[in-house]
This record gives sequence, C-alpha cells and structure tokens, in this order.
Amino acid sequence: MNIVVREATNDDARLIADLTRSAWAGKVNVTSSGHRETAVLVAQHLRDGGGFVLLIDEVPVGSVRWLPLDAEPDVWEIVRMGVIAERRGSNLSQHLLEAVIHHGLTCGVEELRLAVRSDQPKLIDFYTAFEFELAEELEYSHANPMEPPPLVMRRLLRH
Repeated sequence: MNIVVREATNDDARLIADLTRSAWAGKVNVTSSGHRETAVLVAQHLRDGGGFVLLIDEVPVGSVRWLPLDAEPDVWEIVRMGVIAERRGSNLSQHLLEAVIHHGLTCGVEELRLAVRSDQPKLIDFYTAFEFELAEELEYSHANPMEPPPLVMRRLLRH
C-alpha cells in the first residue's frame, strides 16, 4: 500500500468537497454542514489557508484543511479532516494530521486548533496522542449555532 499526502491545489476543490461529503456520510450527524460541502467553499478555504489530500495507491481517500484565525493569523484551525468509509480503521487520518502539524511547524505557526463534535468524544483520545489538549476556554470559530458547541483542542507549536 503506497500512502501519499500531497498539498491540495485549487483544482482539487471539487474532489475535496466530494471526499468530505463521502467521509461524513453515515459517520457525522446529518446536521453537520460537512454534508453540504461545496467546491466553492473548499476553494475559499484553500485560498485562505490550505489543505492536503491523502492518496492510497494514487486513489484519493481523504483530505484535511486549515484556516488561519482572522484575529490571530499565527493560529490555524484544522477543519474537515476525513477519510472515506471504505478506508477507515487503518489510522489513515493520522497521516493528514501529521502533515498539518509538520506544515504548521515549517511555517512558524504558533498554535493549531481543532474542534471535536460533542457526539464524537472518542476523538479526544486520538488527538491527545498527537499532543493536542482540551481548551475549554476557547470557542470554535466555525461552530454550527444549531448544534451543541464542540470541544476545542489546541496544540502549541512554539512556546
């Protein structure tokens, strides 16, 4: 199995939107906006921040994006990380997370943040293994006002 994580380009916007909707299907509550992901929104995210695409044997199976906070450009929020159902269970998402962490370190970012939906608490242990810590004092800037607020986790990259 050949695993590659490559930086996303604007040409990947439709692919990433499709991957996100596929990864969310049957996994994330139907109220999540990820089920209605569009290439237009993905292209905006790629312009404002960036993203990666995960390939197995040259077939795209997952993606992740990050966005700098408006008020704190040295803080990136990791958004919409997911792997399609057929490829889950092999810890493939760790390759996406590691790519964002490495890229953040390379770019001199101070901190990475992400949100864990209240209905997916088992993800807290996954992110904790990558040195993310719960930050209950923080609010997620992309939270859906129609849902319970997610738990925010952070990882400091510079001290």
